[in-house]
Amino acid sequence: MKTKRKQFSSVFTYASIVVGILVLLGAVFPDQFGQISGAVGTWVTDTFGWYYMTVFTLILFFCIFLGLSPIGKLKLGKPNDEPEFRTISWLAMLFSAGMGIGLVFYGSSEPISHFLAPPTAEPETRAALAESMRSTFLHYGFHPWAVYGIVALALAYSQFRKGEVGLISKTLRPILGDKVDGPIGTVVDVLAVFATIIGVAVSLGVGAMQINGGLNYLFDIPNNQLVQGIIIAIVTVLFLFSAWSGLSKGIQYLSNLNMILAGLLFAAILIMGPTLLILNMIPSGTANYLDSLLFNSLDVAPLNEQKNEWMQSWTLYYWGWWMSWSPFVGIFIARISRGRSIREFVIAILTVPTVVSIIWFTAFGLTGIEAGQNVPAIFDMPPETQLFGILNELPLGTILSFITLALIASFFITSADSATFVLGMQTAFGMLTPANFVKVVWGLGLSAIAYVLLLAGGETGLNALQSAAIISALPFSVVVILMTVAFYKDANRERKYLGYTLTPNKKRMREYIDKTNEEQDKRNQRD
Repeated sequence: MKTKRKQFSSVFTYASIVVGILVLLGAVFPDQFGQISGAVGTWVTDTFGWYYMTVFTLILFFCIFLGLSPIGKLKLGKPNDEPEFRTISWLAMLFSAGMGIGLVFYGSSEPISHFLAPPTAEPETRAALAESMRSTFLHYGFHPWAVYGIVALALAYSQFRKGEVGLISKTLRPILGDKVDGPIGTVVDVLAVFATIIGVAVSLGVGAMQINGGLNYLFDIPNNQLVQGIIIAIVTVLFLFSAWSGLSKGIQYLSNLNMILAGLLFAAILIMGPTLLILNMIPSGTANYLDSLLFNSLDVAPLNEQKNEWMQSWTLYYWGWWMSWSPFVGIFIARISRGRSIREFVIAILTVPTVVSIIWFTAFGLTGIEAGQNVPAIFDMPPETQLFGILNELPLGTILSFITLALIASFFITSADSATFVLGMQTAFGMLTPANFVKVVWGLGLSAIAYVLLLAGGETGLNALQSAAIISALPFSVVVILMTVAFYKDANRERKYLGYTLTPNKKRMREYIDKTNEEQDKRNQRD
């Protein structure tokens, strides 16, 4: 009975009630729900834009500090722990979980949007083209991965080095003490579960819409909610099979498949698109991004109406969106990062996804803009079909469209598979290996929520939930700040005790680990 209570804790109950009410309102009153949540979301971005920009920038610089400081020598685990996954598979998994579907969905459509409506430049000019690249790099570069990274670091450190269970609330023990075992901890974990469910459900809905858009473009299959429901049902069976097979098998294989398919698609775009322009723009766009990084990280544009309106729709929306995704991505990345040093982790999570994003968006963005200039109808297409319209203008376009559909489905399955593990872990008292039936329940629940949102008004329902994600990001950002403070307090104390400067003190390391194990044994006895 004790085990059952831990698997189906109050976190599961409260999160289910909140999400159930939210989905019910969205299904019964889609228009009113969208209007209210949209108004509140707009108020949040209008009122707390400066706060989001400051928090993201401080977290980014804190991650850089960790990578350069002696704290970076600490391992996410015991001193003798080795990484569970090969480095290439590890990088593939963290990237696929972080923003896989976003790369495909917005790979061409976001640069095109910024080219047509830039933050400061004249539309459809060379200056607008440069701004479109720089703005996209900002949204998918260092900032989101710094937030993901700090959440993952705090979780992996408390879980694998300090012996805590894998719940976000437990990372706050260094500053809240045993209060994390009571109502305060429950509130934190419910908020994390809520953000995870909302973020993943919207992602699944977007993925289903793009798959449907591709099938509609290629085969004239109707683009409607019935077809999207069938797509969700088919993909649900596939990702539940992956989830049932286990993390080390299902997600690892799918992540490797993602890399192969994405590599094939990128190579084709690079060769068949404006190759020379792409190759020239990669270093030039990177330099432009880095040169303006600090200014654009903090600029809320209070005196520039054009940029301020643009930021409400893009940067501030993204910052709230990434923050709401951070518990999902952070928990998953922490789970797969055991045995890595903090320095290795920070360097990998800041540089590899940013470099890949820059290269990806440069190739797809420039190819899309050139195709749209030659065929203006592409600029008028909705985002879910725009990429297929672009591919249609290239040699072997049909084959590339099939590869794209397979890549979207693979990313879809990987994200849902990862989410079932994370939700199972959060609602099974932080167990590293939640029971398969728990993952299956959450998998079915995620798919049901995604389809209900589509039934609740298609894009309107999804936009309403995106607004809800922005709203939920505001209180969760306070949790992330507390996690950062708690992690630094604990890690720096350990670093000082171990005498980490150039070399560790092995005797003190052994004594500190023994002391930590004793404290964990006492907590286990209390539980």
